[in-house]
Amino acid sequence: MPAVILGARDLTGCEHRLALDAAARTAGDGPAETESPDALRRIEAAQAHRAQVLQLLREAQDRLPTTLVDIDPSLPMERRAELTLTACADGADWILSAALPIDRVHGRRGHAEALIRHGQGYVPLIIVNHRVVNPAKADRDPAEPATLRTSPLDRWAPERDPARTNRPNRRDALRLAQLAAMLDGLGYAAAPDRADWVGGVIGVDADCILAVPLGAVMPEYEEALERRRAIAAGTIPTVPRRINECRSCDWWPRCKAELEAGDDVSLVVGGAGTAALAQMGITTVRQLADYRGDPPPEWPGYPSFTDAVVAASCRRAEVPLVRRLDRPTVQRADVEVDVDMESYGERGAYLWGTLLTDNAAPDRPSRYLPFVTWDPLPSSDEGRAFGRFWTWLMDSRRRAHEAGRTFAAYCYSEQAENRWLRASADRFGGIPGVPHRDEVEEFIASDDWVDIYQAVNTNFICPDGKGLKRIAPIAGFDWQDEQASGVASMEWYAAAVGLDGAPLDATQRERLLRYNEDDVQATKVLREWLSSERILRLPTVEDLLGAGTSLPSARPVG
Repeated sequence: MPAVILGARDLTGCEHRLALDAAARTAGDGPAETESPDALRRIEAAQAHRAQVLQLLREAQDRLPTTLVDIDPSLPMERRAELTLTACADGADWILSAALPIDRVHGRRGHAEALIRHGQGYVPLIIVNHRVVNPAKADRDPAEPATLRTSPLDRWAPERDPARTNRPNRRDALRLAQLAAMLDGLGYAAAPDRADWVGGVIGVDADCILAVPLGAVMPEYEEALERRRAIAAGTIPTVPRRINECRSCDWWPRCKAELEAGDDVSLVVGGAGTAALAQMGITTVRQLADYRGDPPPEWPGYPSFTDAVVAASCRRAEVPLVRRLDRPTVQRADVEVDVDMESYGERGAYLWGTLLTDNAAPDRPSRYLPFVTWDPLPSSDEGRAFGRFWTWLMDSRRRAHEAGRTFAAYCYSEQAENRWLRASADRFGGIPGVPHRDEVEEFIASDDWVDIYQAVNTNFICPDGKGLKRIAPIAGFDWQDEQASGVASMEWYAAAVGLDGAPLDATQRERLLRYNEDDVQATKVLREWLSSERILRLPTVEDLLGAGTSLPSARPVG
């Protein structure tokens, strides 16, 4: 096998991307840009977060009688590795910005934000820009023993932590496994038995070190390393398939052209469905569109097989939406509030935008009201903004009910809003207006909280996706800002608050508010369109597949 050296990033994600990257390095060519704008934003945010946490670690060690070696991260990796080995040999307690020598025998490289002296060796510590723990649920049984272990930031002393729950991350675990294996090869494993190996992760909250057991991870890591090295060496062939990762991959234009040239079925079906169809010899969109038999035995439960066949037919007929029902329906109310939340990665939700519509006063325009903090996240002012939003929303609901009127609050894809509703209640309890978690759960479960995304999914088959920015234009809505997108809003936010030392541009605040207002307006336009006669212009499933056509809906096997 040719010499192949893999970093932790190469162990996860698209295998075809890895093969293309490896071939491009060998040939000396590749995409015009090495990272998409979204990837660059995430990289810059992660770098800024790591720098902040490393400073916290330095300050913590300055107060303790420990030996700290602080390696300059701007040095070449080879020099950093030399300094790291010297610090290990000297028995330094903490080594910041550590790098390990390339392991050419096993084909791996790695660096850690810190190595912490433990036993006869070192525990690898990484710093990541996402959450690694959640607050434990309020109704957790105190008699139930905690399995999660965390340590304070200033020392390695993991103990059971009943106040938190784990958020497992495969990429983090595999990176730590690679570092632990490399340390073992250098004679610096923290424990002689790999079943006892452990790594540390500091997440975006930077309030503890999560201890990650690595013993059970090592077999998966070794299998992944072996397979990925073979892919990079070209001994295991790969082919393009459309997956979620494609949206941020620089190879996508090339892969898309290949998929479209071959009419590849992954253009309309996800990875598990593509594999199930291949077992039946169905590899193209046309084959799937023409198929009228039973689902493949291994067909996944979502989407239904009928949806997949219809999506293929839509693509062939260039139809954007198909009605599942003769008469689509959506819940309406006397008082309606459209809600859209804006967050910045894992740092928090800085804006809750609302659009109030009183259907008893049709001449009165809907009113946009934002609840926002411009304090750079994370910030306790996020909790105050959320408290004001919640108080206003619940007051609007109460007044409607007391007047004998119906009330509904709408969002588009409740997963994001529900996540931050719950997280805000958990994180900011005690701030005026912030509800108890039980109040949030009651509202989420009530008929007063309506997900328009779910209404779209119930009423339509959407071959090109169900995102708001894909569906709302079909209903006649366009965003004012031509650059409007979730990715762009991240860049606008960083400038709006001067995040992590970025140049402050307060004009971006108005841009974000316009973007958010457009999102709630789009939700309103979409739900009104769903309950209008215009919706009947779209074809039904029967129109597309032919009268009397019936396909069984697939169920998960087993």
